[in-house]
Amino acid sequence: MNNINDIELKDKQSAADLVAGMGNTGFQASHLSDAVELIEKMKQENCTIFLGFTANLMASGLRGIVKELCKKKFVDAIVTTAGSTDHDIIKSFMPYKKGAFNADDVELHKKGINRLGNIFVDTKGFEILEEKMQPWLKEIYKNDKIASPSGLNRFIGKRLPEQSFLHHCAKNNIPVFCPGVTDGAIGLQMYFFKQDHPDFVMDVTKDMKDIADLVLNADKTAAIILGGGISKHHIIGANILREGLDYAVYISTAVEYDGSLSGAQTREAKSWGKIKEHGKNVQVNCDATIAFPLIAAALKEKGLL
Repeated sequence: MNNINDIELKDKQSAADLVAGMGNTGFQASHLSDAVELIEKMKQENCTIFLGFTANLMASGLRGIVKELCKKKFVDAIVTTAGSTDHDIIKSFMPYKKGAFNADDVELHKKGINRLGNIFVDTKGFEILEEKMQPWLKEIYKNDKIASPSGLNRFIGKRLPEQSFLHHCAKNNIPVFCPGVTDGAIGLQMYFFKQDHPDFVMDVTKDMKDIADLVLNADKTAAIILGGGISKHHIIGANILREGLDYAVYISTAVEYDGSLSGAQTREAKSWGKIKEHGKNVQVNCDATIAFPLIAAALKEKGLL
């Protein structure tokens, strides 16, 4: 056992040094430091790395870090929710605003502002999304009446500017899987489109072989999962095919006491064969918008990103 050490603040201290010092701080600070070491191990072991995150994080400034990971080909595949595509499209053409958690939501609704925590999204953003999506869906339909979520995200990424994470995924051939693709504004756009094109199909099963092939053909697999829900489970569920992930880092504020998948700890995944019995794993109980920038900064200073 190591001693618990006091953190010493130094002039011009690097993020990597600070995070390393947190290793012997205790509580979640130690887990955050362990997460950096485990992600470093993932890269050293040449793992196929899956990144999972929920859409709310793409509404935040964390989108920039995800973009950087994709630009540098740090991850091999992404699993996320439909809202991530929504936010990536809208933020490519207009900014979101920082508001407040305790804003008057009725007044916001009257002004056409949608609140996501303390992030405000103007309804005009969804008008932009509709202006983009309907012509894009027509173009997709001409080429293939049965599309896949990853194909849709690749198509969109090729049409978005460089600040988009989907842009860099498309450029670097990083598949973006979205098993819950209809649960968002893009899903609503597909509903509108199908009124005039009833034979158009968004087939989520088309992606199942692609994600299975990534899992089965990898020497080792690893996951960095921010938040929970379907994006989390689709990664760990797919890895049952190889008796579990070799490495996993979870960053979440969800609790396990209600038996939810979002709150399920890494140790629970071992009972299902979603993480190998001897797989290395770290659970960081923290808001990802706090923890992940520190992790990414430390990895960058180590020359890994």
